[in-house]
Amino acid sequence: MTHIKNIAERPSAEDIEAISKFSPATIHEAQGRRGALSSRLKPVDYRMKLCGPAFTVKCAPRDNIMLQLAINYAQPGDIIVVSAGEYEEAGSFGDVLANACLAKGIGGLVTDTGVRDTLQLRELGFPVFSLSVCIKGTVKETLAAVNDPIIVGGELINPGDVIVGDADGLVVVRRNEVRQVARLSQAREDAEAGYIAAYKQGKSVVEVSNLEPVLKAKGLIVDF
Repeated sequence: MTHIKNIAERPSAEDIEAISKFSPATIHEAQGRRGALSSRLKPVDYRMKLCGPAFTVKCAPRDNIMLQLAINYAQPGDIIVVSAGEYEEAGSFGDVLANACLAKGIGGLVTDTGVRDTLQLRELGFPVFSLSVCIKGTVKETLAAVNDPIIVGGELINPGDVIVGDADGLVVVRRNEVRQVARLSQAREDAEAGYIAAYKQGKSVVEVSNLEPVLKAKGLIVDF
């Protein structure tokens, strides 16, 4: 029997707002270079961003019946994350389902299969990250799990983990680490602002990054 479950626990709105201020790259570095999904997963428009709790769903390849059920049961702000076997030759999501998501206030879609109607998706502005763009249609046959842990883009994603995405890619933050990672991300941005200020004051990258002892230890010889 297939059981459709809700997310057991979502991060607070305050924690999601806090982490949403930072790019996936910053978050990835701040949490110890963890959580980056495969770079093959990209937005259909570089301007698209998303941040919210993962509403996870498994789909059989070339089958989107469970994706439609996920849209039906997801809550406003949720990011639907689809595990469909990294199957590129299927367009499992397009403008019709994007309109359904927008009507419900869903925060975005991440899928390891293909999508289509990308021109319309760009015009709608609904954030969609996918493995491919493909016009081939899907069937509605196979039931599977909703809100179980899944693997997408090489990362384990639990229901309620926070997914953050922009033009560069996607990162997952564990639900119970969101507040701490937001603090670490802010500290990283503050440090980087200091580096930029130092460059503008005329300091070199070697000085700012304190590379001289590292380079000396490695035997670097500078001839000019």
